[in-house]
Amino acid sequence: MSLKRTPLYSLYERYGGKTVPFGGWDMPVQYRGGILQEHIAVRTQVGLFDVSHMGEFEFSGADSESAINRLITNDVTRLVDGQALYSPVCHENGGTVDDVLVYRFAADRFMVVVNASNIEKDLSHFRAHEPTVTIKDRSQETALLALQGPQAVDLLESVADQSVRDLPYYHFLQDVSVLGISCIVSRTGYTGEDGFELYVSHEDAQALFGALAEKTNFPVTLVGLGARDTLRLEARLPLYGHELSDTITPLEAGLSPFVKLDKGAFVGRAALVAEREKGSARKLIGFELTERGIARAECDVFMDGKRIGFVTSGTFSPTLQKSIGLALVEAQHAEIGKMCEVEIRGKRLQAVFVKTPFYRRTKTSS
Repeated sequence: MSLKRTPLYSLYERYGGKTVPFGGWDMPVQYRGGILQEHIAVRTQVGLFDVSHMGEFEFSGADSESAINRLITNDVTRLVDGQALYSPVCHENGGTVDDVLVYRFAADRFMVVVNASNIEKDLSHFRAHEPTVTIKDRSQETALLALQGPQAVDLLESVADQSVRDLPYYHFLQDVSVLGISCIVSRTGYTGEDGFELYVSHEDAQALFGALAEKTNFPVTLVGLGARDTLRLEARLPLYGHELSDTITPLEAGLSPFVKLDKGAFVGRAALVAEREKGSARKLIGFELTERGIARAECDVFMDGKRIGFVTSGTFSPTLQKSIGLALVEAQHAEIGKMCEVEIRGKRLQAVFVKTPFYRRTKTSS
């Protein structure tokens, strides 16, 4: 099966992009400067990402709001026009179909942004559970760029025809001209830093990407999937297929603030109510290795010689200069400060459970 390509694929070589398969797509894991430089640039300056592999669905019609509310665990009725929210989507058994962003354009028009590897699965799930609502897959028409880092607001302020400085987190503006190209500008991201995501037509994506990379007064660093992963893990942001899956519920993953059990009926509610009442058998918790090594997904975790769970994600943190990770373990053992062991290539290394997020940005007045 051939890999899909974003509209920016032909530009990767110009900037030294090295591609790898990811969720059925051929995506840049890094550019010329390398993962470490890209990570540091986002933490200290500004990075530019191609995330056009993400999927976008348009919900339209009078029943759109109530239909979406029956599909997600969060409460879409609290949104006003120009606002977005994050939410898991569940199966009837409480397992996670995906985690998504929901944008409200009007009372009868929303956009739901889904993970790249789940586009077909999510569309089938949504249509199966809400067959009467109009859902259009806009993924092939829509490209998505992300500007992330402490200088992102100053950069975008200098090249947009509308001010973005006071745009609240998880809000967006429509029809913003950025370097002469019309965009939806959303103050959202997946790095733990301040930043924006720019939704643009496929036809305009290359021009916008090139202009942001080369024609601003800021040192913009292009960032691939490698640094995107280390950045999101430091901020304890979940990655579908790792911290969330068909067999991991949002309550196990620590996402209870995004599960509104009192809002009314939604897919998976009964299972999540039962889990809340009984208590989750497993819990996602952060850890740091106290010995030299790097934990990776699916490494087993032990305590007192007994396997208690497994690593969902692990890396060496460029910001903290420590080996960190997330593990899904038996809930009774998930206690901050407890020691455990992580088995890496047949050797068990000492680790300690720690509070997350591992990194939290210092907020400024911007």
